[in-house]
Amino acid sequence: MTKPRESELYAPVKRWLEARGFEVKAEVGAADVVACREGDDPVIIELKTGFSLTLLQQAVARQAVTDSVYVAVPRWKGKAGWKAFKGNVGLCRRLGVGVLSVRLKDGAVEVHADPAPFQPRKSKARKGRLLQAFAKLEGDPNTGGMQGQRVTVYRQEALKCAAFLSENGASKGAVVARETGVEKATQMMRINHYGWFEKVETGVYMLSEDGVAALGQS
Repeated sequence: MTKPRESELYAPVKRWLEARGFEVKAEVGAADVVACREGDDPVIIELKTGFSLTLLQQAVARQAVTDSVYVAVPRWKGKAGWKAFKGNVGLCRRLGVGVLSVRLKDGAVEVHADPAPFQPRKSKARKGRLLQAFAKLEGDPNTGGMQGQRVTVYRQEALKCAAFLSENGASKGAVVARETGVEKATQMMRINHYGWFEKVETGVYMLSEDGVAALGQS
């Protein structure tokens, strides 16, 4: 299948702009497309056959001329294409850049984002979970950018429960929680994510062979 050319995007984009009262010209200065309408700032559109760092860099550079900057790319194909496209739209929103897609088979243009200052919506719940995890994580057991298994708060708390059972034998979850300070000890041992615990009876757990091995490796 032949890869589309950037020039194939121009005619549909030009028609779309002209339908909105703009006068449109291509390759003006460094811009792929420039559209002007009386009383408005000029609109600049950068054309590319797909999202790339170069496209975003060009769009950001055009913001020195006008706030009305768009990128235009061919319409995505398939679920994977849509997922990647959606992610790039989110990035463009953060940059204050508008996004157009062009369906080449019929020239349809769709607006996915208009240029606008980005105002991130903060999540108090996510911030709370992050700070809670930071406070609970003992020491600094990981290396930034590391590959493989990380030491998490959950793992540290599971190791505390395992260590208690190793020293005291089968115990009630409530006792483990009280003595280790792990509030959800009973739930953690019941779920047994790591396979370190064995149920003796309702609410009572002991250390499994995998648990013994984990303590030896910790």
